[in-house]
Amino acid sequence: MSTTDQLRFPVGKFMETQHPDQATLSSWIDIIADFPNKLQNAVEGLTDQQLNQSYRPDGWTIRQVVHHCADSHINAYIRFKLALTEDGPNIKPYDEAAWAELPDTLDAPISLSLQLLAGLHARWTILLQHLDKEGLQKKFYHPEHGTAFTLLLGVDNYQWHCRHHLAHIEQAKAYF
Repeated sequence: MSTTDQLRFPVGKFMETQHPDQATLSSWIDIIADFPNKLQNAVEGLTDQQLNQSYRPDGWTIRQVVHHCADSHINAYIRFKLALTEDGPNIKPYDEAAWAELPDTLDAPISLSLQLLAGLHARWTILLQHLDKEGLQKKFYHPEHGTAFTLLLGVDNYQWHCRHHLAHIEQAKAYF
């Protein structure tokens, strides 16, 4: 992996886990459940100047990463609920790079997204803990990728997403 890729993907690029066992699934749910606490700890005591530090050249700031996680995880939670209540729904993609440039992402206090993530992840965790094999195989269709995604793949992807962005924040803090 190139240095640029190492900075972009500090925990590695997402790779789907084939045939995860129950212990792996449980560990993923634990990662998602604990993400708000880990994120809070990672940004505790940072100044506005530090929150505006990028994790790599041309990368987002810590502030943008925190707000992006709230935006992304809200979308994920809604997608999970749609998949559980509709038959293979089409989801609405969003332009995460454009969202990262909006005023609520560039300027808002991160406490707003940290509070949002705490409640969101508490509810999401309850939902995930109650998914059975049939529920994990429910799908939503992502038109941007042209394919259907199972909720099992979604859990795998979002546990990676949590670790991925926590690593970005630690990377940015290394510059202080």
